[in-house]
Amino acid sequence: MSIARNIEKIKSELPSYVKLVAVSKTKPEEDIMQAYNAGHKIFGENKVQDLVKKYENLPKDTEWHFIGHLQSNKVKYIAPFVYLIHAVDSFKLLKIINKEGKKNNRIINCLLQMHIAKEDTKFGLSFEEIKDILSSEEISSLNYVNISGLMGMATNTKDLQQVRKEFAYLKSCFDDIKKDFFPDKDDFNVLSSGMSGDYKIAVEEGSNTVRIGSLIFGARN
Repeated sequence: MSIARNIEKIKSELPSYVKLVAVSKTKPEEDIMQAYNAGHKIFGENKVQDLVKKYENLPKDTEWHFIGHLQSNKVKYIAPFVYLIHAVDSFKLLKIINKEGKKNNRIINCLLQMHIAKEDTKFGLSFEEIKDILSSEEISSLNYVNISGLMGMATNTKDLQQVRKEFAYLKSCFDDIKKDFFPDKDDFNVLSSGMSGDYKIAVEEGSNTVRIGSLIFGARN
């Protein structure tokens, strides 16, 4: 299996405006370097400890995305370098990211994670909760976070109509939030949805950032 070929194949099938985050969680650094040497530099990790170690050992022009559930006490470890945090699922977490951004004198890009799945196990905010956060007086004082868009994960089901419906709902919420809260903010522009099993549907329903692991690196270790 060639990691470089896998990436090339996926990229050739994606529209040019869609960003591919290669999900390298649980994968060794050699695998990431194969992708990097083939010209791909955007990777996603879901464990803070692994992300920090890989950041330290791998080329510094790599764009690191944190895609897992982020515990507030671990934000400080990735705040100095992370490019985008995909799964901000509480106002409390957003405030902590802002505090750590201030300490590092850098603005940290974040996506608000919206709960769109039928499963209770997935984290995320409701549409109403997102609107409450963005309407709050406190939000304007968070100068070290940049809310760049939304992220969502569809139900893990073989019912593709269900998956499509959830992605379509996420896109309509994204459009509403853009219109109501960020009409003049060009960089509120990221809709992160779609993984190895459902990314094609996600893209058809408006996603412009997909998180793909097993189709690139093979099944999880």
